[in-house]
Amino acid sequence: MKATTNLARSTAPDGTVLQLQEHDGEHYLKVDGVQLMSTRAAHSEQAMADLACAGPCRRVLIGGLGFGFTLRRVLELVPADAEVEVAELLPVIVEWNREFLGEVNGRLLEDPRTTIHVGDVHDRITGGSRYDAILMDVDNSPDPLVQRANARLYARRGLENLKGALNPGGRVVFWSANRDKPFARELKRVFRQVESIPAKAYPKAKRFSYTLFVAVR
Repeated sequence: MKATTNLARSTAPDGTVLQLQEHDGEHYLKVDGVQLMSTRAAHSEQAMADLACAGPCRRVLIGGLGFGFTLRRVLELVPADAEVEVAELLPVIVEWNREFLGEVNGRLLEDPRTTIHVGDVHDRITGGSRYDAILMDVDNSPDPLVQRANARLYARRGLENLKGALNPGGRVVFWSANRDKPFARELKRVFRQVESIPAKAYPKAKRFSYTLFVAVR
């Protein structure tokens, strides 16, 4: 049996413990001992990019870097002159991508189209910029696991801010660990078109584990 290697450990300002592990060529991120993501289950993150970039996609904002699968797929879809911003709240996630995950997804952070903002995606949404697509893979959205303050991104005011940050016809895609019908209803109060799309953790998975919410301005 192959052993699990503890690659790195960090404590967030609020005391949350993050741990990066590797086992049999796969990487795992745990938050207070609970697995938040892995390189084995990235299909839904890639599906987010496909949905977000179904239309014109020259200016993109990604909330949450994670292991970089969403960013990689977006870069595969957008043109050479696109601008892709990534807002990651935790500096250590950016550091771990550079130090440990280069062999997983390549040197995404060095792509000239990519700009990394270490900070709250809320600041990018309310900063006056406009985007063709916004991808929200923040925390365990819309039910926060890592930072309770992330809940404001999915409340009515947060959704109105997201709508205001989109160009006409632009779309925002939310990753969610749950079906969350109340959140879908709230989206419909703000956006003109909303879809709830089931997503699999793996392409050949027998069941749908997650939900992708697509909202169009």
